[in-house]
Amino acid sequence: MKCLAYPEYKDSGVQWLGEVPEHWEVKRLKLAAHLNDRKVEADEENPVPYIGMENIESWTGKLLPIDSEIVPSGVANRFTARSTLFGKLRPYLAKACNPGFDGLCSTELLVIESENFDRRALLYWLLADGFIKLVDSSTYGSKMPRANWDFIGNCLLPVPPLPEQTAIADFLDRETGRIDTLVAKKRRLIALLGEKRTALISRTVTRGLPADAACEFGLEPHTRFKDSGIEWLGEVPEGWEVTPLFRIAETIQTGPFGSQLHSSDYVEGGIPLINPAHINASKVVPDELSSVDDATAIRLSRHRFRFGDIVMGRRGEIGRCAVIGSTEVGWLCGTGSLVVRLRNSSAAYFASIISGAGFSSLLELNAVGTTMLNLNPTIVGRMLVPVPPRPEQTAIATYLDREIATIDQLVTKVEAAIVRLLEYRTALITAAVTGKIDVRGTSKD
Repeated sequence: MKCLAYPEYKDSGVQWLGEVPEHWEVKRLKLAAHLNDRKVEADEENPVPYIGMENIESWTGKLLPIDSEIVPSGVANRFTARSTLFGKLRPYLAKACNPGFDGLCSTELLVIESENFDRRALLYWLLADGFIKLVDSSTYGSKMPRANWDFIGNCLLPVPPLPEQTAIADFLDRETGRIDTLVAKKRRLIALLGEKRTALISRTVTRGLPADAACEFGLEPHTRFKDSGIEWLGEVPEGWEVTPLFRIAETIQTGPFGSQLHSSDYVEGGIPLINPAHINASKVVPDELSSVDDATAIRLSRHRFRFGDIVMGRRGEIGRCAVIGSTEVGWLCGTGSLVVRLRNSSAAYFASIISGAGFSSLLELNAVGTTMLNLNPTIVGRMLVPVPPRPEQTAIATYLDREIATIDQLVTKVEAAIVRLLEYRTALITAAVTGKIDVRGTSKD
């Protein structure tokens, strides 16, 4: 796609806009549009469609599904089919949309209306990267940063003639639609690779290595299977045992809780405490703020990791787990985690079982608690697991490391491609709404 520049430009006087086409006006938003600040009390007897901040997708202007059962409490903003909504709370999230119907919305959404703008074009102007950054620079409040209409309404925007706005909107609808389709396909590919990864782990830890891989590791492929008696396991190779986890564990222990650890014990940059939030993609990722000093670590020495321990989430993020390597030796199991220390078994193999969908689902079914599910050593210890001979455990772990690394590399490449597409999308919108490219007369094919 080749777009030419306009023949003549002028200085807009606005840093993020730069030069704009000579014949474009530059106006304050409040002079090109107005704020509709009609607040009403929600009526449970006569509910109407309600849009919250969570119903708008960041940066795309897309409206997400609305729950028709939700009736807001208290005051809400009223909008019409001609309105454009713009999120003033955390404006860096870039939440704006054109609903196209009448309804109510959160008071965190500004209701903007204009007779001088093509509504689609106005939405693109409000979602331009430079405009979002400008509005975000004006926020007040640290925990819940907000912008206000006084600032937003005074922001300068380029205002082309109405037919030109429509041409820009048509162009961006078409081109961003193509980009969004590509992004959706790549995200679907990532989902499929994730499913492949899960299926590979599940099949291998319950059925053994594929025939070619078994031969590669000097093992006989399995040809005879037996019923494990466990629904999620199904059949397992005939030579494997199925046993409670506690029988192969040296210890199963939760992290410190209650009076053992207080909020005042935490320091920055000390010895890390590992909770479920610090376990990501089967790896331990510490947080400098979640750590303790040497004296506290000595007092909690029974909770220190050894090489080859399995740390797993015992509440909230059940199923997250990782194997402790040489870097993490001496770090501490956090309150929300649990350590499994095995005897004469491959930690990598059993970590693959624990993080698998079948085992994780069973853990959740057996967990206790109402507000938040919790595990304890007894629950985890009585969970049945398939136990191959030790050489086969090691072979399976090595095979999975290799195969999963290949899948993860593919995912990384696809994720990088998505980032590039989204960056191009942002740049294209900015180029069009600031007049750096002339899209009049561009093909609709």
